[in-house]
Order: sequence, then C-alpha cells, then structure tokens
Amino acid sequence: MKLELRGITKRFGSLTANDHIDLSVEPGEIHCLLGENGAGKSTLMNVLYGLYRADEGEILLDGDVQHFEGPGDAMNAGIGMVHQHFMLIPVFTVAENVMLGNESANAVGVLDLDSARQKVREISARFGFDIDPDAKIEDLPVGVQQRVEIIKALSRDARVLVFDEPTAVLTPQETDELMDIMRQLKSEGTAIVFITHKLREVREVADRITVIRLGKVVGEAEPTASNADLASLMVGRAVSLTVDKGEANPGEDALVVSGLSVTDPVGQVLVDDVSFTIQRGEILCVAGVQGNGQTELTEAIMGLQHRVLGSMVLDGTELVGKSPRGVLDAGVGFVPEDRKEDGLVGTFTIAENLMLDRSTGEPFVKFGTLQLDDLATFATEKVDEFDVRTPGISTPVGRLSGGNQQKVVLARELSRDLRLLIAAQPTRGLDVGSIEFVHKRLIETRDAGVPVLVVSTELDEVSAIADRIAVMYRGRVIGIVPGDTPRDVLGLMMAGENPTEVAA
Repeated sequence: MKLELRGITKRFGSLTANDHIDLSVEPGEIHCLLGENGAGKSTLMNVLYGLYRADEGEILLDGDVQHFEGPGDAMNAGIGMVHQHFMLIPVFTVAENVMLGNESANAVGVLDLDSARQKVREISARFGFDIDPDAKIEDLPVGVQQRVEIIKALSRDARVLVFDEPTAVLTPQETDELMDIMRQLKSEGTAIVFITHKLREVREVADRITVIRLGKVVGEAEPTASNADLASLMVGRAVSLTVDKGEANPGEDALVVSGLSVTDPVGQVLVDDVSFTIQRGEILCVAGVQGNGQTELTEAIMGLQHRVLGSMVLDGTELVGKSPRGVLDAGVGFVPEDRKEDGLVGTFTIAENLMLDRSTGEPFVKFGTLQLDDLATFATEKVDEFDVRTPGISTPVGRLSGGNQQKVVLARELSRDLRLLIAAQPTRGLDVGSIEFVHKRLIETRDAGVPVLVVSTELDEVSAIADRIAVMYRGRVIGIVPGDTPRDVLGLMMAGENPTEVAA
C-alpha cells in the first residue's frame, strides 16, 4: 500500500506545527522522518493516525483520499503505529492486549480469546518472536513488549506501519533485532515510516530520509549521507558530533555510596544494595534500560526518597536523612530527568527560574526583599553565557524549546559552588546542536574538579562522556567498567549479563 501526505498543515493557535508537508512512502520501503525535538514529526504522524485532524492537506492510500475521524478509522484502513510509550495494559495477557479494541465473541457471547491466541502464535512464528499468548505484559522485558505492539498492529492487517522513536527503551541488542524485524516487514511489502533523531539508526535501516525542521520539510537525503550532513540539515548549522574530551585527572573520593537500598510503600525493592564512589574530576555514568532503578537512585541522593537504607557520604557529610534543601545546601547540583515537571516552573520567567535554588538569601534576597536589579544582571549574563535563545529574561520559561529550557536548568545549577553535579538524562529529547552544548558543559565541569554523576539510557552518550560506567539492572549495579568499554559488552550488561562473563 502506498502512503501519500499532500500539503499537511496543522496549527495550534498561532503555532504552525506542520506547514504544508509532503511525504510519500512506497510499499516495501522504510522512509525515515528525521528531525530535532519539536520539529513536528509526531504531530504529523498523529494526523496520519487520526488523533489530530489536519487544517489543510490530504492523506491518500493507493491514490484514494482518506477521511479519518479517529485511530479506529486509520487502523481499519491498514495503518498501524508502534508508539514510543507502549499502549499496552500491564495486567492483561498478550492475547488480551492484541484483541483489545477489536474484540470478537463466539457463538455464546464469550470473548473469543482462542482466535487472538492463534493470531499471536501465527505472527510470532512468522517473525521468530517466540511469545506466549498467555504471558502477562508486566512480566515481559521491554523488548518483548514492543514485539507485542508489532503483533497487535499486524493482527489488524496493517500495511503501513509507523514506528515512533521505537528504540528509546531498548538495549543495543534489542535495537539490532528491531532493525531486522523492520527489514523483514519491508521484504513483505509493508510501507514503514520510521521516526527517530538517532543518526546511526537512520543510516543503518532507511531507504529514504526526509528531514523536518520547524514544521517544514527542509530536505531529503540518502542513507549514504554523512552524520554531519544529516545533523546540519536537522539543526540548520554545522554541528560537531564528537565530544572533545581529554583524559580525566581524578582526585580523591568525593561521593561514597555504600549499601544503598530504596523500597516503595509496599516493600518492593527499587534500588538493591548499591555501592560506588565518584572521584573529583571524573564523570561516572550510570547506564541501563529505563526502569531499572536509576531514577530512584538519583532521587535517593537528592533526599526525594523516604525509604532509604545505607550510606551516602559527600566530602564527609552524610546525605541520607537530609531533606532536598539540605542536599542542595551540601553543594549538590541536580539536573532532573523531567525538566518540565521537576526542573522548571513553566509560568515563571527565565530570571525567576534561575534563582529557584537560591530564593532565601544573598545575592538575590536581602533583608527579605528581592533584589530585582541583581537578579536581572545575573540572568542577562547567564542567558548570554549559556546561549539561551529567548526574546528576553522576562519570557516565561515554558515558551522556550526543550533545548533552551535545558540550558536554563544547567545555567542555574552550574552557577552555584558545587561539590557534586547529578545530571539525569541530560540530553533527553534534545537535538544534536543542544546535545553538543550540554556535553561540552559536563566536560568543563569535570575538568574544573567537580565530580559528575550522569544517568543516561543513550549508549552513544555514555560512551562519549564517561570516564567510568556503572551498569544497573533490576535495581543493582552489576558492574563498573572503564569508559571505553565496547557498546556490545555494555548492551549485554544492560540485559543482565555478568560483566566478567561478558568479557570472557
């Protein structure tokens, strides 16, 4: 089935998210949609899938104009989508999820689960998935859950498949397996739209590449195009894709974590007896698939978890038992993984967000009075130093792009006298230009002698900036290895393999 989008335009108030976009995908073709965060890729696919209605333009399948009132119409027309965040019910079985929204009953009015089980078996056999139809989703690894999403789409005879950032939660090995699945689907005549911002994956699997910037198609490229060329198309300028990082010069131990455990309110262990040290002047990266305890680890250090056992000593000061304010006062800077929810107040101005950590004393508050001139001077300096693209320091931070919001968070945290910097998913959702900037600042912080703890699910990022790498799996640190450890070894460790066995 051939897919064509002609002149698709979608507006949200004064914002034009898609501006007269044309796109075609042939049967048996993998067409990659490449663009920075906020470029309009997901909006375009939501129009295709019936979640949004275009203000202008047409969707055609095999030359026939389509009118989708919702996702059900899109699915009935042969369009399937594999979402970045899986649309599965964890307590349901594989078969129950596959038939969800497309239920059928037998002669006596009972749900026909046997038919769904058979579809799961047939599609699993076709692709070598080996998935039990009666397994519960919550008991399956994320890579297998994604295969269930693919089965769900194919069970409805999808002939156009959209993969929206499909590798965000996968190990490198699972990513390679997904690429193989996409190639097999292609060989069977499926038209595939592959949305991503990862250049390596684009060049590996795409037949054609369309680049979107600021809601417009700015060019097409062949898979033979260099990473530098693709990056400059995405961002609109030349971008350095390598991290300029000299050898670390680590000093004495700064943070010593011993036997740290975190449990949830029902007693489930989220962080399990974790121990590690970070030295002054080094970057320790915590790698792992999302959901293996990394979030809870950083929250424990920041005093945001309350069921904590063990010890965390920073320059002789015990952090366990301290409030978040106490941890900040001990010299810890924190770049949270969700900047919008935990790092910024969207309705506050840039200037106000830059003083959030220091709103109780000098230099911004004296004798209980806010020093507006001092704040304005400071904010203007930081906006210039960190290259925050904004009309002015009085702009609400929620109006900035993701990359500029992250620069505001970094400017605030790095402007304090730090003893430790924690950066959780520091480049999540950022374009290559913003990633380049963030990595440079992290290296500069390390070189200034500050210990840096980076939590990242991006192996390219981990390999680029880490001096040492701690890999977490199911709440435990299963190994700490040098920063130049090969990707395939790290990938096996992320899947739970013992590092000594992997090395052997």
